[in-house]
Amino acid sequence: MKLYSVLALMAIALTVACSSNQTKINGSADIAVTGKVGEILVVCDQDIWESDIKKHLDTQLTRFIMPYYPDVVTFELLHKTPQKFTQGDKRRRNALFVEIDPTVKEENGVIRKKNGVWATDQMVIELAAPSYNSLLALVQNQMDTVHATYDQVEWQRLIKYNKRRKNTFIDEKLAKVFGIDLDLPDGSKILTSRQNFYRISFPDLSRPIEFVGTGGQDEGAVLSGVMIYQYDFVDSAQLGLQNLLQARDTMLKYNVPSEVEGMYMGTQYVDMVYPEMTNDVSINGVRGKEMRGMFKFVGLGKHGTGGAFWSFHFVHPQRKKLICVSGYVDAPPTTSWTHPIRLVQSIWKSVALVP
Repeated sequence: MKLYSVLALMAIALTVACSSNQTKINGSADIAVTGKVGEILVVCDQDIWESDIKKHLDTQLTRFIMPYYPDVVTFELLHKTPQKFTQGDKRRRNALFVEIDPTVKEENGVIRKKNGVWATDQMVIELAAPSYNSLLALVQNQMDTVHATYDQVEWQRLIKYNKRRKNTFIDEKLAKVFGIDLDLPDGSKILTSRQNFYRISFPDLSRPIEFVGTGGQDEGAVLSGVMIYQYDFVDSAQLGLQNLLQARDTMLKYNVPSEVEGMYMGTQYVDMVYPEMTNDVSINGVRGKEMRGMFKFVGLGKHGTGGAFWSFHFVHPQRKKLICVSGYVDAPPTTSWTHPIRLVQSIWKSVALVP
């Protein structure tokens, strides 16, 4: 399954009921959302949850971000009945209300989208139809737009959070060397700074990688960060998948050595996780190629640990450079990768050009 498609946003017309983008209670400060990144709380009667409707909600909303292994889902569904949906649940980052409502006049049901109902940047979507059959048809045929809405809000929420805590030192370095701006997590640190290559670690995620045979990672430990590199742009052929992968492997070989001398970061090319690429655009209108795949540490005739990467390649029009922003995640298979990979997505989605 694919992560999402821009066309999905155009698939159907939403019936939108807009509330204020920021909710305050009794004049207090903005209310923060709760719940984990990648969770959707589904509020519906038990009979609906135990019917075929749940099966289609699972299929349509719990999609994999390909081609990662172990599987990384965009969303996980949690369930509450309306009777058990209490005050403590109202601040959930993503909520989906599903109901049979005989008063709904639209035969095929309606989808209503509401932003910031009980908490700032919260996304609440309501699915309502006059009968069970029409509600079932609604979730069978029109969930692409619902998924795309939650998906977009998730990375936009992370960008907004990071933007509040800008690192002036790193911002100035990236602007000078690459002519770009990124919204990075608070506490990010520059690990490598070279003429055309930077590596930045995310906070509390920069523990050394332990290799098989020399020890194991702590349970739940995550290594995560972003690499930025550039080279001269000559023509559009450089933006082909194979050319981008070749340039990536060259850059990583000379700039990302492992803890074990003689080994370095490479790309996994097995069929199951072969890198995939599509056209995309950042929130600031920068158009380029996004690429998803797996990396591994190679050399010395053996393989070390590895993980997932999510990259964005684009041409800086003023500087005539082809720039890559490549986030990476290395985590134990027992740990959910959804949050760190979503964070990586938000980083490249935040790309802005600086003259």
